[in-house]
Amino acid sequence: MQTNLQHTSKPVVESNRGFQVWWQMTRPHTLTAAFVPVLLGTLLALTHGKIHVGLFFAMLIASLLIQAATNMFNEYYDFKRGLDNEHSIGIGGTIVRDGIKPKTVMQLALSLYGIALLIGVYICMSTSWWLAALGLVCMAVGYLYTGGPFPIAYTPFGEIFAGFFMGMLIILISFFIQTGMVTTTSVLISVPILVLVGAINFSNNIRDLDGDKENGRKTLAILIGKNRAVTLMAYMFGFSFLWVLGLIITGVAPIWTVVVLLSIPKATKAIKGFRAGVSAIQMAPAMKATAQTNTIFGLLLAIGLFLGYFIS
Repeated sequence: MQTNLQHTSKPVVESNRGFQVWWQMTRPHTLTAAFVPVLLGTLLALTHGKIHVGLFFAMLIASLLIQAATNMFNEYYDFKRGLDNEHSIGIGGTIVRDGIKPKTVMQLALSLYGIALLIGVYICMSTSWWLAALGLVCMAVGYLYTGGPFPIAYTPFGEIFAGFFMGMLIILISFFIQTGMVTTTSVLISVPILVLVGAINFSNNIRDLDGDKENGRKTLAILIGKNRAVTLMAYMFGFSFLWVLGLIITGVAPIWTVVVLLSIPKATKAIKGFRAGVSAIQMAPAMKATAQTNTIFGLLLAIGLFLGYFIS
């Protein structure tokens, strides 16, 4: 999205580069944002009994499909609105660089939604049909993030929507399908993931601040400026670490979850990268480090919960 150039009428032809092009379309570096919450919610459920492996994999696959489809909707609508070109940073590039037709991208995204919907039917049949409404809302948000007349991505609320629906809600649904309930502990454990998934979105908007501003977006990063945005991100990281320490002190989380502190260096790298970077391409490694912080933090938190379950 980092560009002030509009796409031209240059003809688009199908690419023959094969699987790599289609895989890149999913933006695989973002998929851990769907994997980690499912894993956390499932491991949390261990303290309440055995895990249903089939439901775990069903939830995992559905979440990954929805995340991948959301990325494709983003690719499609950013191209249609003239925000992406072959020089844009941080995009899949299947349309503007690899020659995949926009219609093909949209059809594939809708197909992934269809598969996720069928998996959702299985989950609902095994648990509760109330989840159908929640699942449809999540899918709608994924589409409306960049689609529709008023895209969420164009507003200051993108971080909130991403953190809640792709972080907290996935954890709680994953926990619910295993236990049939939502507990205070599951909500409290999901809070730092909500913040860190929101931080991934925030990092994208910091990197793309100049281009987004020129194209009429009103993201939080644009409203408060780069320096304040980077400071706010640092506070988001700090809050997540302090939150887990608070959960340990209050006995909500096992002592083993202190291992999340091992992800501090990656968070520090992200902040330093954003402070030093000027252009989008210079800040791209910082955005990658932000996503990696969420992944490492989430996996370490899951390991801590797992150890707490077996050792306590």
